[in-house]
Amino acid sequence: MTNAVQKIELDQARNIPFNQLRLSQANVRRIKGGVSLEELANDIGRRGLLQSLNVRPELNAAGAETGIFEVPAGGRRYQALGLLVKWKRLSKTAPVPCVVKSAATPILAEDDSLAENMHRAPLHPLDQFRAFQTLREKGQGDEEIAAAFFTTVQVVKQRLKLAAVSEKLLDIYAEDGMTLDQLMAFTVTDDHARQQQVWEAIEKSWSKEPYQIRRMLTEKSVRAGDRRVLFVGIEAYEAAGGAVMRDLFQADNGGWLEDVTLVERLVSEKLKAAAEAVAGEGWKWIEVDFEFGYGHAGGLRRLEGTEVPLTAEEQAEVEALQAEYEKLESEYADADEIPEEVGDRLEAISEKLGSFEDRPVTYLQPEIARAGCFVSIAQDGSLSVERGYVRPGDELPEGVDGETGEVLGSPETGTPENGAPAIQRAVITVGGGAEPETDDEEGEGLRPLPDRLVAELTAHRTLALRDAVAARADVALTVLLHKLCVDLFLSTSYSPCLEASVRTVYFPAQAVGLKESLSAKSMDERHEAWKAELPKEDDALWDWLVTLDETSRQALLAHCVSFGVNALYEKPSPYGGNGISQHGLERRLAQADRLAAAVGLDMVEAGWQPTVENYLGRVTKPRILEAVREAKGEQAAQLIDHLKKGDMAKEAERLLDGTGWLPEPLRGWIDEVAAEAVAPATLPAFLSGDAGDAEPVALAAE
Repeated sequence: MTNAVQKIELDQARNIPFNQLRLSQANVRRIKGGVSLEELANDIGRRGLLQSLNVRPELNAAGAETGIFEVPAGGRRYQALGLLVKWKRLSKTAPVPCVVKSAATPILAEDDSLAENMHRAPLHPLDQFRAFQTLREKGQGDEEIAAAFFTTVQVVKQRLKLAAVSEKLLDIYAEDGMTLDQLMAFTVTDDHARQQQVWEAIEKSWSKEPYQIRRMLTEKSVRAGDRRVLFVGIEAYEAAGGAVMRDLFQADNGGWLEDVTLVERLVSEKLKAAAEAVAGEGWKWIEVDFEFGYGHAGGLRRLEGTEVPLTAEEQAEVEALQAEYEKLESEYADADEIPEEVGDRLEAISEKLGSFEDRPVTYLQPEIARAGCFVSIAQDGSLSVERGYVRPGDELPEGVDGETGEVLGSPETGTPENGAPAIQRAVITVGGGAEPETDDEEGEGLRPLPDRLVAELTAHRTLALRDAVAARADVALTVLLHKLCVDLFLSTSYSPCLEASVRTVYFPAQAVGLKESLSAKSMDERHEAWKAELPKEDDALWDWLVTLDETSRQALLAHCVSFGVNALYEKPSPYGGNGISQHGLERRLAQADRLAAAVGLDMVEAGWQPTVENYLGRVTKPRILEAVREAKGEQAAQLIDHLKKGDMAKEAERLLDGTGWLPEPLRGWIDEVAAEAVAPATLPAFLSGDAGDAEPVALAAE
């Protein structure tokens, strides 16, 4: 015989006027959280009350009902209704749906209040994402959804983006097989096949960090901040049918361009069009490339053009801007703080005045006809045109006017009337000696001295000149500077009287960022500054060097000599020949170390720091761990030793940032500073939890 199941009776629901309700002190919610009361009140005003209040009759001292009902469960809804009454949007006597608990129930009011809050199952974030998607599909716009749920349009877009991830990945997320941060990383691309491919590649690995997912999804794309993208413009790329990947959950600096081939085609077309426009100026040659390496114009002579002067209108504008700038500066000279609009105006004036300083340069047509240009993209994405470079083979022979291209006559003969060059008698050498002499000394005029005799005479003069120069250090410095300046700045083809030179060393291996390094910029700025001061002719150059003070002469000498410094490693040739020997390489590097010690070279101060591109991504994992161990200690190395090489290099770059660690080839060997105490290890962002909290995605219930 089975026992009868005991039936339960549910409390009855009834409408109670609002002015007969009171908030119970038995309500366990004390701490505010979730949607604000104002937002909840507005939501109730829009859609009505979705859930009844749980109330109990108030009893007097005699145990009789007073007609007032306390609200132990649903206190936030009650307070929101109170705001609507206060705002005159709800009547004081408006009936409120309530579930009335019997006063005789053995269940405590606090028990009901606690149970209502604890038994409420929060909405899974994925259900919320899909609900937003359903609202969008049924015709509601992003702004309308945002207004209805008291959030921003950006948050709505983020949740809709999450709902658009591959259904396979969403199912994995629903079963807690993936974190929300990982799911957010997959929203970078809309390609479901690619999303699934990346997840399959990492799901069984130790490292499944969001940054790794983003990097894998974007590894075959081009960043919007790339100089090529800045050059062609995202608008042009999209107009050509290209797609842009965006990350709605992190700063992505414009996103990533998926079609690399399209980017390169647009860059090529725009560079070609720019080169054709430059070619219309009449240059002999033009080299076009996305980027030229540091020292690409080495060995070429740069033409000295004429800067186009300001027009009368431009000069008037410059003077007006300068006057306005000085006036604003004087007005706010004693002010504690300059108003924002005044600061903006001063900055705008400075930028405008700077634009007038960069004047176009003109060249003579004969010079243009034998010179060329380099056309490329600057670091900021603008077009870079380097004009006026003459190759050695295009230099005019001696006796030709560089400005007109005409052949110059000798002082004795002058230029023939027909414009033909003056013909110089050839010196014929027979058997290595001078041309045989004849006994006839009655020829017309004086013959040139025999070559052998001239050589013997000048040998005497050379020896005497060496002895004299050795006794005059000031003259020796002048002639050395003259020769170095001609080699470095004028690139004139001539045979000097001083066999001393600095051979500019170029870099066959172009390191990442070499052209934009602090050292390269410093060298270029110094070179251009000296170049602007130097006279353009040999004779004038000598006179100018003599007038320099000693400090300037030494500075110029140091600049010229610096171009010959060679601390490069080369693979030694075991068989001699044209390559460097092992002994020669060791001697070069040893002298480079001694020179670095003499000038106090510090590669950290020079701006070098280890990155994935310039070191960490190009060495083995033990080398990466060794670097982290030296800079941060064994504990830091252990934190990343389980990672794959790419992820290890990325984390090592973060750990080494600011430590001053250098690889062996960049360290000095004389008087090395003792290593500092090892800094405490810093947990990687993905282990420490410092990567930033994801934005809450669950809506608070009423």
